Amino acid sequence: MDAKVNWKGRMTFVGASDSGFSVSLGTEPFLGGDNDGFRPMELMAISLAGCTAMDVISILTKKRQDVTDFEVNVHVERADEHPKVFTTALIDYQVTGHAVDDNAVIRSIELSAQKYCPAQNMLGKVMQIGLHYEIYEDEGVGQKRLVNRGEYLRSEDNAIS
Repeated sequence: MDAKVNWKGRMTFVGASDSGFSVSLGTEPFLGGDNDGFRPMELMAISLAGCTAMDVISILTKKRQDVTDFEVNVHVERADEHPKVFTTALIDYQVTGHAVDDNAVIRSIELSAQKYCPAQNMLGKVMQIGLHYEIYEDEGVGQKRLVNRGEYLRSEDNAIS
């Protein structure tokens, strides 16, 4: 895979890769930017969320789970000093559907964490990653009821709560 960024002036860049899609990068005005694009570290957090989300929904679909809504939230903590790397992450999976099986959700998260998600596996080598989930029953017309919540502990000793 190849990726590149092209400078558009001040602190604005457009990034692209082999897929042909592009994304705007920018920064805050106090750093010389125009607040006109994603911050690079934001994209890393989005990549982490997107990578594991694609795995989990794919596995749940193969397990014939009736998922009606799915969201993955990532919260990262960063070091106070430069280079302000990510120090910990918490990934929260919110699965809504009809009679979604707890074991199917847990197994999907496990497979993503242990086998399929390169972003999670790469970042998990340098920081702690916690994996939480919530399963909701879809009661229609935008209503949902919490059925279960829990935490998947990675086999490495780097899970956080």
